[in-house]
Amino acid sequence: MKKYSKEFKAEALKLSDEIGVKKAAAQLGIQYYTIADWRRNRKVARAALKPILTDDELRIRNSELESENTELKRANDILKDALGFFAKDRKK
Repeated sequence: MKKYSKEFKAEALKLSDEIGVKKAAAQLGIQYYTIADWRRNRKVARAALKPILTDDELRIRNSELESENTELKRANDILKDALGFFAKDRKK
């Protein structure tokens, strides 16, 4: 198993972002799956770095989602009523 420097990996990832994994692998003379694994590992590492919300931020977000849910339920009820109205009109 060949070891690559961090600088090489970074440049390979940058190149793969620009031209695609397959072309970057061919251009660099390394296996497609090597770069694909590096990209997957980078994605996992970035996800781990996402900031965790505080309790206050979670409460605010929850409140926003509840408001949005209520609004969407109202819109859904309006659409159901309209569907019933037009379906009844069609039967005549």
